[in-house]
Amino acid sequence: MPSHSAESDPLGDFCIGDTNGPISGNSFPCKLASKAIPQDFFYEKLNLEANTNNILGSNVTKANVMVFPGLNTLGISMNRIDIASWGVNPPHYHPRAAESGMVIKGQVMVGLITTGNNVQYSKVLGVGEIYVVPKGVVHFQKNVGQEKALIYAAFNSHLARTVLAGVNLFCSRPYVDYEVMTRAFQVDKTVIDKIKNSFGYPQCNSFIQFVG
Repeated sequence: MPSHSAESDPLGDFCIGDTNGPISGNSFPCKLASKAIPQDFFYEKLNLEANTNNILGSNVTKANVMVFPGLNTLGISMNRIDIASWGVNPPHYHPRAAESGMVIKGQVMVGLITTGNNVQYSKVLGVGEIYVVPKGVVHFQKNVGQEKALIYAAFNSHLARTVLAGVNLFCSRPYVDYEVMTRAFQVDKTVIDKIKNSFGYPQCNSFIQFVG
């Protein structure tokens, strides 16, 4: 009787990503193991406080495969989220990963909205408390304290990506058709123009740090 088997785990210890190479499947090609250097396995930038002096009062520092090639094929990554007092990390979702986060400093309201029935679950979390957001579910964070808040978030993907609906719709080039927008939001063109102008270039560039 014939038998079939598949090897789901890596055959080597690591696959340092060559991010200049073509993506194959869900990963970058591996550079030669003999070319690995210590820096491939370490990343320091998550210890640096980010500037939150922007329109949202928050900043996200990513440690994904694009900046930390040692994560290639491992299916893990992390973000540092700095939020000024009463700042927000706006509603968004990660199409490729679930998220688990821990509050390191401050008090943060974390909320998520389910798909289908649109139920919101939210809670104010303090230092040492954690949250989880399922893959593809819209969520947000808001600093409700008087001091800057800090969250470390982990993902089960080496490139989770981030989608902000407002950025996708109002910062697209070319712009989304007006009839699509007016019917989707049940408003007239003047409202769409007002929102578009508030997002409009170069303001859209302020959101680059939150996506990708």
